[in-house]
Amino acid sequence: MNDKRVGKRTIALSHPPSVLSFANIGGKFEGQGPLSEYFDELSDDAFFGEKTWEKAESIMQKRVLERALDRAKLKPGDLDYVLAGDLLNQCIGSSFGLRDFGIPFYGLYGACSTMGESLSLAALLIDGGYADRAAALTSSHFCTAERQYRMPVPYGSQRTPTAQWTATASGCTILASDGPGPYVTHITCGKIVDKGIADANNMGAAMAPAAYDTLAAFFRDTGTKPDDYDLVITGDLGELGHAIVRDFFSRDGVKLGANFQDCGLLLYDREQQDMHAGASGCGCSASVLNGYLLSQLQKGVWQRIVFAPTGALLSPTSSFQGESIPSVCHAVCLSRTK
Repeated sequence: MNDKRVGKRTIALSHPPSVLSFANIGGKFEGQGPLSEYFDELSDDAFFGEKTWEKAESIMQKRVLERALDRAKLKPGDLDYVLAGDLLNQCIGSSFGLRDFGIPFYGLYGACSTMGESLSLAALLIDGGYADRAAALTSSHFCTAERQYRMPVPYGSQRTPTAQWTATASGCTILASDGPGPYVTHITCGKIVDKGIADANNMGAAMAPAAYDTLAAFFRDTGTKPDDYDLVITGDLGELGHAIVRDFFSRDGVKLGANFQDCGLLLYDREQQDMHAGASGCGCSASVLNGYLLSQLQKGVWQRIVFAPTGALLSPTSSFQGESIPSVCHAVCLSRTK
């Protein structure tokens, strides 16, 4: 195993798994945003034809996996594993959405970093020879997240300028041991980082230190710098968190240029849609990856990117007890070549 380690925390995959297919789904506001053309399915109905928002989130996961399978011309039985998670208690969005597929299932929780976590673990399973094909997916829903973490939507509470809008979206990547690419070449597992931020309406500030920690480890381990990549993109830091990470690197003498982006700043038109600090939620980085990012890689617009979604590992219970917000970030390098 040691021959796959690069530095202390990064793994260079010996047999980089290929992206076989990908799909995403979004809601009304995602369809009004600048990335609308990169969605496979958009719905103006927040319930997606169901009776509750939680059931709607499960339907998103069901549909996005079906779409990814169809695109790859696969059946559920062709997958060795499905790795999925969401923001709901006990990850019911995933377990109820995927229960009828009959695929061996790993339920994950990394908050908004779950797309990076599921993609990393799926790639490791394939590179290690334990799987030939695996699906990585996640989702979030604005109404389910507000009801669980903050205030129920009918309450009509006002949002602070640092607040972010939880995306109603889902994304799925199917990886395989062989294929035309793009390929997962490197993975840096994040550490839990907690700098004492306790404001649940300021997730960007809470998650920024974790993003900095993981990206700094990735660049240090691989001996590369941000300019070596066409895109270095975090997940869901929003305006404030994105600026904080840039400031952290500048203190190290590392300048992050225009290729440093954030999924939470790309998904919506923040001025026209009044999304305050930007987007958040598992579905934000998942839908941006499985639409805009992977399609641009396939077209050759970019050759190599670093995808680093971040997650705030809080719960209503921890917030009510006055706890701060621990966070994590997982980095995945995707390349057109092995």
